[in-house]
Amino acid sequence: MPSESYDNCMLPSAGRLWLIPNLIAPGSPETALPPATLDRVRTLRRFVVEGERAGWRFLSAILERPALELVEFSVLDEHTAMEEIERLLAPALAGEDLGLISEAGMPCIADPGAPLVALAHERGIRVIPLVGPSSIFLALAASGLDGQHFSFLGYLPSDREGRRVALRAIDRGIAEDGATRIFIEAPYRNDHLLEDCLACLSPQTRLCVAKNIGAPDESILQGRVSALRQTPAPIGKSPTIFLAGMVPGLVLDRPPPPRNSQLKRIHEGRK
Repeated sequence: MPSESYDNCMLPSAGRLWLIPNLIAPGSPETALPPATLDRVRTLRRFVVEGERAGWRFLSAILERPALELVEFSVLDEHTAMEEIERLLAPALAGEDLGLISEAGMPCIADPGAPLVALAHERGIRVIPLVGPSSIFLALAASGLDGQHFSFLGYLPSDREGRRVALRAIDRGIAEDGATRIFIEAPYRNDHLLEDCLACLSPQTRLCVAKNIGAPDESILQGRVSALRQTPAPIGKSPTIFLAGMVPGLVLDRPPPPRNSQLKRIHEGRK
């Protein structure tokens, strides 16, 4: 007997949950988002947002005033109790399309939206991600580190000792599997994290610091920790993505070949 199709699992009368990417740098939505994403946003009137201020700023740049006056917000942030999630999903359960907007970038990535999306799947509501920017994936693409094997670790511990313990564990993991580790920090602690990265990561480990992605003053620097220690540059309080790892499959990250004198000693040792 054929298995039930995915579409048959959807609630026929339900609305859809649209995952709407927000801007990651100051600018116009028309320059950062494709027309299909903007067109879909203009059809919606009910939104779940991480922060009302960021939500209004984003939508006021897309919607005309008459449409904006009909917009209704519900807030989903780190303080939202799990029992409130069902209430946030109520418009979609009643048949109305619902948009989920992050503070910046893609919803549910370094963002508290995942419980809403998980419940939507449980309730048979179709979840549709719209195309838009993600600073995490843009940083990974621009880092030159392994984009085939990577993990996003979110925020490291805020206390210095805990942060350094985490960084040493990251370094051991990179030595074992070569996969890229991606992590972030509150902007006011960026320079503390950079200092600890340079102190705790092995000299041969590569570190990428991607600052203000998408902005006019964007800066993406990558190099061996040993080189970055020579000229450490303060980051300041700009949004920053940190990546640590190795360059996959390149001679750059292989041990240097033995010199002639080393080859001679090796040869003599075999006699």
